[in-house]
Amino acid sequence: MTLHLYNTLSRSKQEFTPLRPDTVGLYVCGPTVYDFAHIGNARPVVVFDVLFRLLKRLYANVTYVRNITDVDDKIIAAAKNAGEPIEVITTRTTEAFHDDMAAMGALEPDVEPRATAHIEQMISMIETLIEAGHAYENDGHVLFNVPSMADYGKLARLARRELIEGARVEVADYKKDAADFVLWKPSSDDQPGWKSPWGRGRPGWHIECSAMSKKYLGETFDIHGGGQDLIFPHHENEIAQSRCAHDTEIMAKVFMHNGYLMVEGEKMSKSLGNFFTVRELLDDHPGEALRLTMLQTHYRQPLNWTADGVRQAKETLDRCYTALRNSADVDAVPAEVPQAVIDALSDDLNTPLAISHVHEVVGALNKAVDAGERAELKGRLLACGNLLGLLGQSPEDWFKWQPAAAETVDEAEIDALILERTEARKAKDFARSDQIRDDLAAQGVVLEDGPAGTTWRRA
Repeated sequence: MTLHLYNTLSRSKQEFTPLRPDTVGLYVCGPTVYDFAHIGNARPVVVFDVLFRLLKRLYANVTYVRNITDVDDKIIAAAKNAGEPIEVITTRTTEAFHDDMAAMGALEPDVEPRATAHIEQMISMIETLIEAGHAYENDGHVLFNVPSMADYGKLARLARRELIEGARVEVADYKKDAADFVLWKPSSDDQPGWKSPWGRGRPGWHIECSAMSKKYLGETFDIHGGGQDLIFPHHENEIAQSRCAHDTEIMAKVFMHNGYLMVEGEKMSKSLGNFFTVRELLDDHPGEALRLTMLQTHYRQPLNWTADGVRQAKETLDRCYTALRNSADVDAVPAEVPQAVIDALSDDLNTPLAISHVHEVVGALNKAVDAGERAELKGRLLACGNLLGLLGQSPEDWFKWQPAAAETVDEAEIDALILERTEARKAKDFARSDQIRDDLAAQGVVLEDGPAGTTWRRA
C-alpha cells in the first residue's frame, strides 16, 4: 500500500516518497515545559505517535525527533511566579510530560533534544544568516530579514498584512521591517543567557527547531509535524531560517498539522472553566480511553472533546478487552495487522476508518468457536492494538482500574466475596449469592459469570 499524506505546503494529499530510499526523518515540535500539558498539547503527541508506528512498519530506517523547549519567556515567568529556579520548573514539568504521554500510550521519540543543549548550533546558524544577508543585528537583537526571502509566507499563504498581524509582535525600533522576527535577544541579569557575538542573550523560539532538526535530521528531511496553530508564525519562520541558512529549496518535504481541539463545543479556556490538563483527566479516565477519544476523529479535523466522547471510548475499549478476556483459554498466535487497517492508516492516517476495521476483528473473535481461529483472531486484535497504541495491558488490569478519587471496595475484599458467593451458589443459597452481587454492583463492581468461573470489572 502506498502511503499518502496531506501536505500543508501544497494543500493537497500526496503520495509520500522519502528523500532517501527506505529512510524517513520525522520532526515534531514538542512541549514548552513551564506547566503540565493540557489535552490540546497531547493531541499532536498522539497523532504523530501513530504516524511513527506506521512509518516503522513501512520503512526500514525511521528517526523520530521531538524537541523540548526549555528556554522561553513563559518559563521565565513561571519560575518567577513560583519563586523557583528555572531548572527546577523545567525538570519537573518535563518529567510530568513524559509520564502523562506514556500513560496515553505514546512511544518515546528516537531523539528528544533540549533547546538549552543546542545554543552553539543556534548561534552558528544565526551567524550564517547574517553573512548571507538574511539577518542583521541591532541594539543587541538579531532579526531575520523577511524581505530578503522572496517567497516568505509560502506555507501560511497569507497576505503581507495578515502575516504581520498574525505574528502578533509589537513594532520595535530595532526592526527594519515590521515582519522581521527575532533570532537572538538580550538577557537581563536575572534571565537565562549565553555568551554570543551579539552579547549575552538567549535564542528566539523559531531558531531552536531549525538548529535541532538540522543537527539530527540534516539540512532537509522528510516530515515536519505539529499543531495547526504552529503553521504561522512558527513553522513559516523555521522554513525561512533553514532554507536561507542552507540555501535549499525545502526544509521538510511534507508539513503535517493536526486540527484544533475544543471542549464541549467551545474553545478551551481557563476563564470558561473547561481547561483540562492531561494529568487531571488521567485521575478520572484510563489513558487509553483518552487516546482513543482522539483517534476517533481524523487528525486534520477539529476535535470536540466531550465527557460523552470519553465515556464512549471507554466502552469501546471495554468491548475489546472483554473479547480478549473471553479468549484467555487460548494463546494469541502472532498475526499480521489486517490489510484494511493498514490501508486506512496509509490514507493520511484515517484512524476512524482503521478503528472501524478493528471492531470487525473484535466481532469475529467473539463469534469464533474453533480454538485455532480464536488464537489467530486474538493475535490479530493485539497487532491492531499495537499499531494504534491501544490494548497494551492485560484485561484483568484494565477492568480493575478505577478513578483516583474512587472510594470503593478493594481487590482482596472483592475476591473474598466472590469466593463466598461461589460457596453460596453451591449450597443453593441464591439469596446470599444475589445479595453479594447486588452489593458489589452498588459499589461499582460488576460480576460476570462464565465457563471458567466468575470475573469482575469496575463499572
